[in-house]
Amino acid sequence: MTQIISSLADVSDRYEAMFVDLWGCVHDGVKALPDAVAALQAYRKTGGVVILVTNSPRARAGVEKQLEAFGVPADAWDSLATSGDSARAAMFRGAVGEKIWFIGEARDTRFFDPLHIITDPVEIQQVPLEQAEGIVCTGPFDPLADPAEMRPQFLYAKQKGMKLLCANPDIVVDRGETREWCAGALARLYTEMGGESLYFGKPHPPIYDLARRRLAAVKPGIADTSILAVGDGIHTDIQGAMGEDIDSLFISGGLAALETGTAQQPDADALNAYLHKEMSNPTYTIGKLR
Repeated sequence: MTQIISSLADVSDRYEAMFVDLWGCVHDGVKALPDAVAALQAYRKTGGVVILVTNSPRARAGVEKQLEAFGVPADAWDSLATSGDSARAAMFRGAVGEKIWFIGEARDTRFFDPLHIITDPVEIQQVPLEQAEGIVCTGPFDPLADPAEMRPQFLYAKQKGMKLLCANPDIVVDRGETREWCAGALARLYTEMGGESLYFGKPHPPIYDLARRRLAAVKPGIADTSILAVGDGIHTDIQGAMGEDIDSLFISGGLAALETGTAQQPDADALNAYLHKEMSNPTYTIGKLR
């Protein structure tokens, strides 16, 4: 059974490093969360290493700019691992072919910028669906639209045997007070329709491999037993940590605030019922990162 804690400092001295989710934990999609920032700054002052691990489809440089815009200070973290970086590497290795139909907003087209760490990358061409060999999805065309609107295109793609590269496995995210659909919702639909979706963010192994590499570059030799994963996604952050055999801290006041009865802290009965329903067992739980 999960242990409800009142602050990160209650358990942080047990860990040399943390893999910390961003959206819903460190910022709300609009601005930084001050208590979370302060907790991470205090942890780093004790010698702890903070690796931000995000399902953002953007490259690391793009997320860094976003953090600055949201007011997340650089002294609250050490390095970044993004789903976008893992997915881009796979794309340039030819995971879904060379001729790509792109699903996403115009702001995410930098996903296709050259990635110079790949030897002999394939030459990616963005083409209409009818000419495509595969699909790259960074998110819906319209994050407020019902994902089911994509059924006709997905039926065609499935019949052609196209693979869908999902750059962000999150299903939904809360931007301030507005809930938006993410790429994971489209990938889930495509899989349910019989198509093949490829995932590179949490809870899947590639992003954890990247996060470990980022951690080793900051401080080598830290074992998994000395890492704490922090996040509000029960099917991404917590499921991923459990799959990697890493301890986890569930932020119940994020995506599952209603289900866990969280205002400042979760209602113990509601929390346990929710975790039982989701078949999840985070090591610790707290209402908000602080």
